[in-house]
Amino acid sequence: MWVFLLMMSLLLCPVAASTARPDVKPGCQDKCGNVSVPYPFGILERSCAMNKHFFLNCSSGADGQPELLFARNFPAREISVLEGTLTASLYTAFTCYNETGSRTDNYPQSFTLGSGPFMLSDTRNVFTVIGCDTYAGMTNYEFTYGAACLSLCTEDVNMSDGNPCSGSGCCQTPIPKGLKSLNYPLSSFYNYTNVSDFNLCGFAFLVDKKSFKISDWPLSRKPKYGKDAYTTDIVIEWVVKNETCEQAKANQSTYACGTNAKCTYPENIGQGYRCLCNEGFEGNPYLPEGCQVDIDECKVRGKNACQEGTCENVIGDYKCRCPRGKYGDGKTGCKGVGINTIIAVLLLLIGAWWMSKLIKRRKCIQLKKLFFKRNGGLLLQQQLSSSDGSVQKTKIFSSNELEKATDYFNENRILGHGGQGTVYKGMLADGSIVAVKKSTIVDEEKLEEFINEVVILSQINHRNVVRLLGCCLETDVPLLVYEFIPNGTLSHYLHEQNEDFTLSWESRLRIASEAAGAISYLHSTASIPIYHRDIKSTNILLDEKYRAKVSDFGTSRSVSIDQTHLTTKVQGTFGYLDPEYFRTSQLTGKSDVYSFGVVLVELLSGKKPIFLTHSLKTMSLAEHFIELMEDSRLFDIIDAQVKGDCTEEEAIVIANLAKRCLNMNGRNRPTMREVAMELEGILLSRNGINIQQMVEVDNSSRSISCSSFEIGTDVPLDCKPLTSSETW
Repeated sequence: MWVFLLMMSLLLCPVAASTARPDVKPGCQDKCGNVSVPYPFGILERSCAMNKHFFLNCSSGADGQPELLFARNFPAREISVLEGTLTASLYTAFTCYNETGSRTDNYPQSFTLGSGPFMLSDTRNVFTVIGCDTYAGMTNYEFTYGAACLSLCTEDVNMSDGNPCSGSGCCQTPIPKGLKSLNYPLSSFYNYTNVSDFNLCGFAFLVDKKSFKISDWPLSRKPKYGKDAYTTDIVIEWVVKNETCEQAKANQSTYACGTNAKCTYPENIGQGYRCLCNEGFEGNPYLPEGCQVDIDECKVRGKNACQEGTCENVIGDYKCRCPRGKYGDGKTGCKGVGINTIIAVLLLLIGAWWMSKLIKRRKCIQLKKLFFKRNGGLLLQQQLSSSDGSVQKTKIFSSNELEKATDYFNENRILGHGGQGTVYKGMLADGSIVAVKKSTIVDEEKLEEFINEVVILSQINHRNVVRLLGCCLETDVPLLVYEFIPNGTLSHYLHEQNEDFTLSWESRLRIASEAAGAISYLHSTASIPIYHRDIKSTNILLDEKYRAKVSDFGTSRSVSIDQTHLTTKVQGTFGYLDPEYFRTSQLTGKSDVYSFGVVLVELLSGKKPIFLTHSLKTMSLAEHFIELMEDSRLFDIIDAQVKGDCTEEEAIVIANLAKRCLNMNGRNRPTMREVAMELEGILLSRNGINIQQMVEVDNSSRSISCSSFEIGTDVPLDCKPLTSSETW
């Protein structure tokens, strides 16, 4: 009795060792040996299976280990609920002969799957024959199907996995769909007598294509017996029942699919139905609550759940949220432009902009160097480095400095326009106000001369000369930087209405004296004489105290002392231009004297150098003035604004001085030093100093002398004693 119980315990122990899982019904075992037995299959108790067809035998095998048997004698190796398959082992059929051609052994194979919902897989199984004189016919039990396979060869064939099984040493043929039984005996044509030296046996078997290897079947193989007998794996497909899904659902008491499961049709069988967990669930679809485990599709290995976007798992399904900026279903693809794309495009654009800016900056630097060299920058640097310290006042500004100072040459910063360029108001980094002159043209052939003059002009330090602070040579045309004079030009106060300030006679005399002193300084006192060439009222500026400042040296020229200068291009302003200079192109200091004479007439008359008469005739102020002087009609031209302040004597002296300056022969004109001294004497006399105490002027260079209150023979007006109270 004890021996019997011990034997039963050893038999059942491997079966009971495993615990129940969701793949089986409650209280049922899920394994036989090492083979899992999921529901609808069952073992030990018939209630553990869906019906009798799915009840499998779990018994002790020949080696004493538990063995799962299908259809009583098929050892089952694997059951797949998902694929609806059962893999079992099947003995191979064989036949053998000796060298004389006598049969020595023969084992035909014949089996059936019974009446249940099982059939041989036509997609997984293939009928195979091995041998060089082997023939196998194949039929089903009902004799509704038949096929044959013949394998022949005359020499030993290399049975390697790379060789096809095409009839030489090996033959294969498919089986039809829905086959439930097979019978295949073997025979030979020549009883292997022609190949007996390397092949005496032939084999025939049904085999799973996935497990078959031709190299396992050399032609020299002979059969084995008992537990070592050769077997092959075959695949058996199954359905729950030979019904359609509609028929199965109509009877819920026998409907096999549980919760969250659906009815499906096998693709390769063509009859019956199976069950499958709904999308997003996993488990055993044949159990009532088998499909309860939610699949996290976002974490399934090897599965790209979302074509685009972020995966989010939900019960029974998953969602794919499109990236920011896009819309649609990420499972199939989002529409629009995503934030990552936008960022990438922005970064690309920023990178392109930065590269463009970098290239532009490099080009700009190269262009500045080119302009600097072309505009004589190297020559200026050479002069600055080789000087003894007297040229240190010249500053070379960078283009960036002046662009910032003028707000990038904003039109609102324009102070005025001229023939030589445009003047802008600017503020340097240290807060100082400057005037920046942007030239319109540059004569490349005279760059050396231009640089020399920049150096010379920057050394001028006179209270009545606008100081040149420096220059910029990094632009297309040179930029000149001057001190800023706030109250505009003398021309503005002479020819335009101005309620804030009116030029009195005394102011006019003072401005004339200051301007003449500045020009005299340029002609005779500076280290190298400088001829302005464009003396006019618009080039005489007034500072915050309305003191004269001579400006605009754009056309000035420096020459050696006692030397005239022959120019290839006459420059100046009509109305002020010296006729002799215009005819001969010979530039001397007397050309500036003539222009200053026109300014004196402007101060005296308040008229423009070119004006319209009452008859709308254009007339030169200089010519008109000379005509009036010759007709003794000086007082017809005196500005009405100053008649109350000006004495007759002062008017006559200024008129005579202007007439001498306007002499058509330059040699007969006074020098600017003489003009300046005479004007200074007039100012001194107004301050109570006797006119005879004035600095004596060289009479040989004058056409009129008032130092003795006598009128020269060429003056039509009498010179009377100077009294400050006498007016007309």
